[in-house]
Amino acid sequence: MISMIIRFIVSALVLLVVGWILPGFEVSGFTGALIAAVVIAVLGYLIERILGERVSPQSRGIIGFVTSAAIIYLAKFIIPSYLSVSIIGALLAALVIGIIDAFVPTELR
Repeated sequence: MISMIIRFIVSALVLLVVGWILPGFEVSGFTGALIAAVVIAVLGYLIERILGERVSPQSRGIIGFVTSAAIIYLAKFIIPSYLSVSIIGALLAALVIGIIDAFVPTELR
C-alpha cells in the first residue's frame, strides 16, 4: 500500500515537472497533479485490460508512446479543472514522461 502511494506521489511530481517545462500541458498544483496521476493510471489500466499488454503505456516503442499520449489527452476530458492539454502537449508529455521514467521509474517493476 505504501509503495502505491509513493508511486502516485512520484508520478504527480513528474507531471508537475512536465507541466513546468512543456507548452500545451498545464497541471493545477500538486493536488491536481495527484488526481491526474490517479486518472492516468486508471485509464492506462483499463486500456491494458481491454486491448492487451501490447498497447500498455508502459510498453516500449511507438505503440506505447501513442497510447500514453492518447491517455494523457483523454484525461483532460475527465478532469478539465485540474489538467489542460493540447494534442501537441500530450505528445510532448508522453515523450518527456517516457524519458523521465527511464531514469526515475513511476511504476514498480
